[in-house]
Formats: sequence, C-alpha cells, structure tokens
Amino acid sequence: MDALISLLAEPLGHEFMRRALLMTLLVGVACAVFSCFLILKGWSLMGDAVSHAVLPGLVLAHLLAIPLAIGAFFSGLLCSVAVGYLKENSRVKEDAVMGIVFSGMFGLGLVGFTKIETDVHLLHVLFGNVLGISPGDMLEASLIAVGSTLVMLAKRRDLLLHTFDPVHAKVVGLPVRVLQFGLLILLALTIVAALKAVGIILVIAMLIAPGAIGFLLAKSFDRMLAVAVGAAVFSCFAGVILSYHLDTATAPLIVVIQGLLFSVALLTAKAIARKKRLAQGMEEPPSLGAETKRSREQLSGLKMAANLHAALATRRLAR
Repeated sequence: MDALISLLAEPLGHEFMRRALLMTLLVGVACAVFSCFLILKGWSLMGDAVSHAVLPGLVLAHLLAIPLAIGAFFSGLLCSVAVGYLKENSRVKEDAVMGIVFSGMFGLGLVGFTKIETDVHLLHVLFGNVLGISPGDMLEASLIAVGSTLVMLAKRRDLLLHTFDPVHAKVVGLPVRVLQFGLLILLALTIVAALKAVGIILVIAMLIAPGAIGFLLAKSFDRMLAVAVGAAVFSCFAGVILSYHLDTATAPLIVVIQGLLFSVALLTAKAIARKKRLAQGMEEPPSLGAETKRSREQLSGLKMAANLHAALATRRLAR
C-alpha cells in the first residue's frame, strides 16, 4: 500500500504534473463523449480529416497575431464545409474527398510552418506538449472542453436521433441542418481543446478509441457514454502517472493505453458472446452472418432509444 501511495504521490507532488493530469482528464472526457457520436455516425475519417486540417489555421493565426485556437477552429470548419460541398457536387466518394482535403490542407500547413519564424516546435504541434501547458493555455482549453461536453450531453438525444436517422429527425421537427452543422462545430472545438495536450496527430486516437470501447461493451447509448468516459479517465490518469516513472512522452503513452483497453474490450466482448452461445447449446463458432446479426442487434438497442426520443418529440408537437 505504501508503495502504491508513493507511486501516485511522487509525480503529483509537482505542479506541472498536476496541471498535466487535469488537462488530460478534461480533454479526455470531451473526446470520449464526442467519440460515441463519431463511432455511431461513421465519422471516424472526418475526425481524422479535421484534426489534420487545423494546421494551416495555426500558421495563419500566428501570422495575424491572433489566438491559435481561433485559427484552428475556422480551419477545421473550412475543412468540414469543403468536404460537404465536394461530396454534394462531384462523383467522388466521401472517403476519397476527405483524404484529398485533409492531406492537402495538412501539406499546406507544413509548408507554411516551415516558412514562418516561431519558437513553437513542430513536434509539439503534431504530438502535443501537455507537460509544458501554461495556465493560460489550460484555462482556454478547459473552457472549450467543458462547454462542448455540456452541449453534447444536454443535446445527446437529439444528436443520437440525427445520427441514426436524419430523415426521421426531420419528420419529427428537429432542425437537421443545425444538428449537422452543430456536430461539425463540436468536432472542431473538441480538436482545438485537445490540440496543445495531445497534438493534431494523436487526437484522432482519443476521438475514436473510447467510443469503440464503449460500443463493444454496451448495448445502450448512456452505458456506451459511461464506458467511453471511464476508459478515457483511466487511460489519462495511468498515462500521466506512468509517463513520469517511465520517463517517456505522456500523450503517446495515453494512446497506447487506450489501444490496450480496446484489445481487452474486444476480447471481453468475444468471451461474453461465446459464453452466451455455450449457454444456448451452440458450440460452433458463429459465422460471419451471425457476427453481423449481433452487431445489428447491438445497434438496435441504441436505435430504440433514438426512436423513443422521436416518439416523445412527436407527442410534444401534437400538443
């Protein structure tokens, strides 16, 4: 017990470690909440695109002497709007459009970064520098992370219905375009909040892994949120503490831990499914069709919650 207390107390005895822990927890929770919507909507590549596309905004913000968060935010929005426009006005599929837009903007940002004079190291932009977070940076990121998380939690049922069935959401009177644009704004804000903590490369892992873990282990959206947030909190806490004792980078270690948690969740889900099959007298491993059926059944529980919200919304409109 004394060894465990010493293991935890030694790194937290330093102010920069306490600040790093608080920063990663705030960012981790915000990313975990949004990752649930990304996974269910199939927007994982969109998160990757926006996270890379903020680099030109950082360069432009530096040249204009404005806060970097403002440049990153509008650059991310520009990427989202460009992807939507090209998808609607060309025969190219959405995944190809995303790859073209985010790689082009990322390359533009790298070219611009090499042409400006700044004391910001490129590795800190790409992979973050959570141990060097200043109080001002922490306040800025905390306001963005807390604000976006509260909005997502408050509107989670509307966003959930829009995620599964935008047509149904429009029929019951929900502002579909506002919700669509709102998701893009929240995505950009979440990435901006995580920028200085984990960088524009590793943030994509924190935007996908927690939601994927929750999807594997939960059959309702609220439980999926709880599992995702729990995985994010554990990985952030363990990553900060272990990075101090192992003398390694904090953000990459957090991502490694989330990858390990995903592996454990995958094995656990398979073990639970196998136990249910054995209980039903099915000794053979399931076919691909059975696995697909299981995934559909898991999604059906989430869709039932969305449909229930739609029914309640219809009743309110009828009144």
